[in-house]
Amino acid sequence: MLGTAAAEPHLRLHTKLGIIDVELDAAHAPRTVANFLKYVEAGRYTGGQFHRSVTRQPDNQQNTAVKIEVIQGGVNPEFADKDWAPITLERTSITGLKHSDGTLSMARAAPDSATSDFFICLAEQTELDFGGKRNPDGQGFAAFGRVIKGIEIVRKIQSAPAEGQKLTPPITIEKIERLP
Repeated sequence: MLGTAAAEPHLRLHTKLGIIDVELDAAHAPRTVANFLKYVEAGRYTGGQFHRSVTRQPDNQQNTAVKIEVIQGGVNPEFADKDWAPITLERTSITGLKHSDGTLSMARAAPDSATSDFFICLAEQTELDFGGKRNPDGQGFAAFGRVIKGIEIVRKIQSAPAEGQKLTPPITIEKIERLP
């Protein structure tokens, strides 16, 4: 359920393992998209990293009852302690977006705490939607876009070497650019 293709921002994520093209959904998640684009336009993801891989096979979530599959990325480590103010959570119950295969969403701890870290879903992840049980508060996460090309690169990143959920080494985000 994305807005019109002509109006929605398209981005290209250049990673050490290949290119991932995404479409953001500003029509349904305007605050989250604006926040993500602010980090992109400031160049804060250049030299950033996909640093986390959450998998079911092998299961690296042994202490978690609700299993998910995602990769998580963030800004260049030099900006790690320089995030801008957190944004208000745009709940999937309001946006109508869902955490399906290839969905981009913002990482967070508590509601209204997302800043720069984001994740990409692998397969259907309904437990990340509003009312889902992955986060005990049940508020879900803010979905704001989807992979339109390069899901095989997302899968490569997910299967890269890891110690627990920590990718070793992290997969570099060389840059994220806005496409015409």
